Amino acid sequence: MLCGIDEAGRGCLAGPLVVAGCVLENSIEGLNDSKVLSEKQREILYEKIVQNTKYKIVQFSNEDVDKKGLSACLKEAILAIKNHFNNCEILMDGNTNFGVSGIKTLIKADAKIAEVSAASILAKVTRDRFMVEMDKLYPKYQFAKHKGYGSSLHISLIKKYGTSPIQRLSFKIKSLNQPTLF
Repeated sequence: MLCGIDEAGRGCLAGPLVVAGCVLENSIEGLNDSKVLSEKQREILYEKIVQNTKYKIVQFSNEDVDKKGLSACLKEAILAIKNHFNNCEILMDGNTNFGVSGIKTLIKADAKIAEVSAASILAKVTRDRFMVEMDKLYPKYQFAKHKGYGSSLHISLIKKYGTSPIQRLSFKIKSLNQPTLF
């Protein structure tokens, strides 16, 4: 059996990092990289995935990402998924396994391999749903629109209101003249 792994929220300025692992029990039509699907398509596929797979979703808050670092959070998530699916071959989207042995990687696996596509959709929909909830708590930041990514809208709202309580403070924004490591 193959377990696919993908993440959502890796490059966001706000909100959680979500990593999903997924093993298909039945084939699902229409799977693809979550980024190329519409929100409506993702939501429909999400329900089919939940009903037709075994999966594990691991989340790290913005505070976790700030405290541990993005790579450490990803490694921890991969290990948790690997331990959960210990009888499976594991394939992760991308070109690095973050030092976890026994994990194969493939660039664009989320568009090529059904299990990774399913994991991509699980991670993206889980994260997007969280950000819509955060929009209700912090409406002036419009998280339902940009989902915490570094869009011009999001950056303009940070300029106007300052950082939100779910902002990743370790992520520096050059256009705000925040000091960076480089």
